[in-house]
Amino acid sequence: MTIARVPGSTSNLGPGFDVLGLALGIFTEVEIQPASHLMIETAGEGAERARDASHLAARVATEVAGTDRLFIRVRSEIPLGRGLGSSAALAAATAAAAGAEDPLAVAARFDGHAENAAASVLGGLVAATFVDGEVVARKLPLDKELCFVALVPERQLATTAARVVLPTTLAFADAVFNLGRLGLLLAGLADREALVSAAGEDRMHQDVRSSLYPEAPALLEALRAAGATISCWSGAGPGLLGICTDEATAEKVAVGARVALDEVGLTGRAIVVSPDLAGLTVRDS
Repeated sequence: MTIARVPGSTSNLGPGFDVLGLALGIFTEVEIQPASHLMIETAGEGAERARDASHLAARVATEVAGTDRLFIRVRSEIPLGRGLGSSAALAAATAAAAGAEDPLAVAARFDGHAENAAASVLGGLVAATFVDGEVVARKLPLDKELCFVALVPERQLATTAARVVLPTTLAFADAVFNLGRLGLLLAGLADREALVSAAGEDRMHQDVRSSLYPEAPALLEALRAAGATISCWSGAGPGLLGICTDEATAEKVAVGARVALDEVGLTGRAIVVSPDLAGLTVRDS
């Protein structure tokens, strides 16, 4: 029996659209062992999903192992469909538990997001993209004292819908704007003393996606007002992220975020979470 555990992730972080990923200390664990036929057991987030061959874990494990005669147990803390890398984490953990030589490549192919898959497998802050069809990922410096608030509303926003509203071209000035903010963001994530609010600004995706999520601007402002240095969308949303310089500040921001959810008429959670630096771990039992 092989057990694999990976962290969830946030991506984009404002100006790092489709490039930056950051592993967060919420986890998915997958256990796989031989069986007479396909059996799936689930617990935690996503436990209500169909436990049959259509399940992502079943599809990944069957391809990697070359058989569906498997018992698969999934335990997850990662909210589904909230921009916290749940699919990439599940694909990576399943691929590793099924014996894949390159769980990152498998996860990126199934999920389609190299940055989320890389963050889950490698841990920490990563830059990742596809080069000639292959995932290329590199770890980047990250200040370990940073702490994060994941604001998780009880609403859906499909990634496909969030993609449709994106512009097909970008003005030169907007491209320069994002590149400048990206440089500031990387410097601030490496050293929290250098972190500035402007580093989370973006002109590629956040504003246009707010048409699908009109509460987002007020919630982002509330995260900053409560003490987060940066607030941004987490992936394609609807989860939002507050980046804080320490855990004490993050706790205060979480309180403010919960109040803000009530004020805009949404239910949800605000989770204080530290970065995960270990990434994928595998053990036999």
